[in-house]
Amino acid sequence: MNRPENHATPERLEPFDIRAFLESGGVAGKIVEHRQGDVIYSQGDPCDSVMYIQNGGVKLRVTSRAGKEAVVAMLGPGDFLGEGALAGQPVRMATAIATSASALLVVGKQQMTRLLHEQHALSDRFLAHMLARNIRVEADLVDQLFNSSEKRLARTLLLLARYGKRDSTQRVLPKISQETLAGMIGTTRSRVNFFMNKFKKLGFIEYNGGLRIHDSLLSIVLHD
Repeated sequence: MNRPENHATPERLEPFDIRAFLESGGVAGKIVEHRQGDVIYSQGDPCDSVMYIQNGGVKLRVTSRAGKEAVVAMLGPGDFLGEGALAGQPVRMATAIATSASALLVVGKQQMTRLLHEQHALSDRFLAHMLARNIRVEADLVDQLFNSSEKRLARTLLLLARYGKRDSTQRVLPKISQETLAGMIGTTRSRVNFFMNKFKKLGFIEYNGGLRIHDSLLSIVLHD
């Protein structure tokens, strides 16, 4: 009778900790702290580095030649910004502003390029980040083209509250003005105020030490 072979159980690899790697001494970057409202970089500045948000939040704002402004993204811990530097983008295409006290790891373009070539685990996760960002941009475009301002606001609030994120343990937003929300969804402040009051009356949001977003707000997005 043949005995089953005794195979050694393979050692389970720990997930690659991108944050720990980027914060390690092997990365020639620097940690820069910003207060709420600080301009991290301006539209038109040289595009010479990639940044990783350790904590806090950042909004990306674009200004047209006619002076019109629009908020195109709201980023949080674990997000990258300034990735255009890796694609040969000569200048920043948007202005990055800290929405709260924030700490960012700044890595030079050449250093980041080298890391992506040498560290495959980092490269895989950075690629996943970029694909997720592209999917988000496409979804935002569809949202702007086909959904009502009420649905766009509900979806934006859920995204800002990091709905569906594994690392999200709470649904309280940092301070954000109705003007900023209006700019993000392409409507007026008065419309935002109207819908925010409606969401509050329906129990989808509440003001209690900050703006708390309840998962039930998703019903607005899903409603036809």
